[in-house]
Amino acid sequence: MMKRRDFIKNTAGTSALIGLSGLPLSSCSQDYTKQITILHTNDVHSHIEPFSFDHPNYPNLGGVARRASLIEQVRKENPNTLLFDAGDIFQGTPYFNYFGGEVEFKMMSKLKYDAATIGNHDFDNGINGLDLQLPHAKFDFIISNYDFKNTVLDGKIKPYKIYKKDGIKIGVFGLGIKLNGLVDPNNYKETKYLDPVEIAQEMSDKLKNEHHCDLIICISHIGYYYKRNPDKICDLNLAKQTKNIDLIIGGHTHTLLPKPTIVKNSSNENMLINQVGKWGVYLGRIDFYFDRKNDKISKGKQIILS
Repeated sequence: MMKRRDFIKNTAGTSALIGLSGLPLSSCSQDYTKQITILHTNDVHSHIEPFSFDHPNYPNLGGVARRASLIEQVRKENPNTLLFDAGDIFQGTPYFNYFGGEVEFKMMSKLKYDAATIGNHDFDNGINGLDLQLPHAKFDFIISNYDFKNTVLDGKIKPYKIYKKDGIKIGVFGLGIKLNGLVDPNNYKETKYLDPVEIAQEMSDKLKNEHHCDLIICISHIGYYYKRNPDKICDLNLAKQTKNIDLIIGGHTHTLLPKPTIVKNSSNENMLINQVGKWGVYLGRIDFYFDRKNDKISKGKQIILS
């Protein structure tokens, strides 16, 4: 049965309180009047049901039903909640083999996801297979660095979206991994991969300077870090090379962070990165608190679906 009292039920039992946009931690005593909660998953890989009682790593853990119950409770706590997924929704159980992604999208729609980005395994039935399942997704797909012109997805995927909660403007954009060498070219057809660092800066500048967003989030499927290739583009390197992003929600590398990572961006301000492993066992939660001037701090935690 899910333990609901303690939301900091994680491997390290820790949380993080981070000053963002130059806001020092000492200002925590200020009057923060608004709270935005971000919930997120990544690399669920078609795991609809909980693991069996005899699973060596995750006995009786995970499953859409547990996630639904927890998400519902968080939304009751704070109606100003957004729910995102960082890609690789498909591939991993017979649900995908038999139904091609229909079940996954329908379940996410029931859970009222706000948006997801696209992972490499989401092309496993080809770009036409992904397109075929889109009508089952009652949420947006957001990705900024894939150009879908001349494909069936042209005009169906958003480069960014702006959400409004309690007077706070939240700008969200997405990034995908380089498909060449990772996915059969026949599966992604004429999809063009654009440089994620350039696109991330372009999107975050647009969201901050043109749309005046108070909070900017990147949903990323480029991976957290590559030890054998430390210069490869990843969430850590993206954070260091860009500015204006408050939170990167990561995927692809199945990294389970004991707590969100704080990185200094190109303007020497704090940027937050989080990723919650794989298979829907964990749910990420980041709470942003805003004062009357919409300055903000954040608090992050990982939740195990037990």
